[in-house]
Amino acid sequence: MKKSDLDRNEELKITGQMKQAGTPDRFGSAAGPKTSRREQRKLEQAQGLVAFATKLDGELVKQIQALAAARKTGVNETVADLLRKGLADANV
Repeated sequence: MKKSDLDRNEELKITGQMKQAGTPDRFGSAAGPKTSRREQRKLEQAQGLVAFATKLDGELVKQIQALAAARKTGVNETVADLLRKGLADANV
């Protein structure tokens, strides 16, 4: 056999193994059901959440993300907490 024939056979062998391997858990059914955007929106509305888009300075966003990581909470919860504190101080 030629070297090219050996390479082609090896490629076919590897391709066959990849097809039989199956889907990894993170992409398969073990990943859990994914909610659609519409369902997610309904769940958030039921919780009283409203989308609030704003543009922020990049450094400010990095600070918020770092604070969220330090608190081990999400960015949404951190921003909500910061806004509550800021509004409470503004109403003094």
